[in-house]
Amino acid sequence: MARKKRIWMPEYFYHIGSRGNRRDALFREVSDYETFLYILHHVNKASPIELASYCLMTNHFHLLMRSKYLPISKVMSLINKRYADYFNKKYDLTGHVFEKRYFDKPIGDNYGILRISQYIHLNPVEAGIVKNAENYRWSSYRYYLHSKNNRLLTMNTILDSFQGSLVEKREGYRKFVESEELRLEAESVYK
Repeated sequence: MARKKRIWMPEYFYHIGSRGNRRDALFREVSDYETFLYILHHVNKASPIELASYCLMTNHFHLLMRSKYLPISKVMSLINKRYADYFNKKYDLTGHVFEKRYFDKPIGDNYGILRISQYIHLNPVEAGIVKNAENYRWSSYRYYLHSKNNRLLTMNTILDSFQGSLVEKREGYRKFVESEELRLEAESVYK
């Protein structure tokens, strides 16, 4: 049976996710998380992407990304292939690292981008790994709250949705992400 062809709309951000084969860990050690981010950085240098948010969990990851120059399928092929090669070599394994093809969903408006970003950033909280999303090391959330620049992130995609100075925009985003009403609605929509 032929796979359904993926549609690429360069003007859209996509919520992308991928899980470890048999739900096994994709990231076993700190160096695995670091390598995945390194791969993202190098793919971005070769074929620029706009990464609005990310979260790397033990057995899966989420990206909120747009690619204007290369189809998302090609970008994800580069990312997942490079990471699978690294993972199999490091752990002396063969075969599939990822459960199946990555999940992707185009996001058509700014509010949708904010909501998916909220969902991504709250993933470690919902999983019970941390109580506060900004304490999770493998997420972009802490950069939104505390960093002026991150070479990998396109933070203005999110922050420009809020009014005021950079400090006020960050606080607006924090309130948005941590809003209980929005969190409950996001859980029902995106799970």
